[in-house]
Amino acid sequence: MNNYQIELNARHRPEVLERILRVIRHRGFTVTTMKMELIEDKVRLKITVKSDRTLNLLVNQLVKLPDVVEIN
Repeated sequence: MNNYQIELNARHRPEVLERILRVIRHRGFTVTTMKMELIEDKVRLKITVKSDRTLNLLVNQLVKLPDVVEIN
């Protein structure tokens, strides 16, 4: 399995974390670590995931979420 680290910024809304985690799970990735910071009206997430799939499959779905502002 490959490990990948994703850093993303999203708008601070009650449901944003749930939506991000749902996309990660539905795409066949497993979260191994996660760090979250609240900065003003945005949330910064640093997530490490593992999967046999390529990271592009996950990133392409995360950018479609309306509250996700930036992904690194």
